Amino acid sequence: MFDNVLIGVDGRAGGRDAIALAGRLSAPSASFTLAHVECGPISWWEHQIGEERVFDRSASMLAAERERAAIRAEIVCVGSTEPAQGLHDLAEERAADLIVVGSSRHASLGRVLLGDDARASVDRAPCAIAIAPHGYAERPVPLVDIGVGYDGSRESEYALVAARQLASRSGARIRPLYEPSKQLSHMSSELDLLIVGNRAHGSLGRPIHGSVARYLVGHAACPLLVLARDAAHGGAAARAA
Repeated sequence: MFDNVLIGVDGRAGGRDAIALAGRLSAPSASFTLAHVECGPISWWEHQIGEERVFDRSASMLAAERERAAIRAEIVCVGSTEPAQGLHDLAEERAADLIVVGSSRHASLGRVLLGDDARASVDRAPCAIAIAPHGYAERPVPLVDIGVGYDGSRESEYALVAARQLASRSGARIRPLYEPSKQLSHMSSELDLLIVGNRAHGSLGRPIHGSVARYLVGHAACPLLVLARDAAHGGAAARAA
């Protein structure tokens, strides 16, 4: 489904989980970019060796992770105030249609978890964003059961289309789920992927995918795919679907 994929890598297990999930969600001919974001002020030690050496060190790390994963990918290092913003800016610059990141090392095995700032950044992502559970690279599973958070809205219809596109390659079963966020998180333990749209309010004005996505980022028990907020409102991917 996704052809231009940006993967956040930091030299830890979460980046390897993200690489493994990206392979499950991407088209056979997809192009990949492994990206590392250097954040905040440079430390005294880094100042002594110079900013160029800092980025060289990051590039070496990315090259090692690329070799370890045996993936064909470009490597890019950028600086930003925070990792999420750096990835968003890079995704816009490269017209990526998917960002994939791993979970915090504090997440329980098999669950997705990001910090508060990164969780809120799901709303600001310029394209779809996928979060791999902790430990996913060690136990990557085929897509057999795909759940879709569904409430009849345009966003959830687009999520259903995305599920069908993925299922057409993997032969997965699709399960439309009409549950609120807590029930979705419980049901996610039975799924190989959970897809939700992203918007502020659902039918009858009740909060739905904007808040649901943020909740699931901290509680889902399977890989989570959050579609871009404007995907169902005339974006290129929506027109193609």
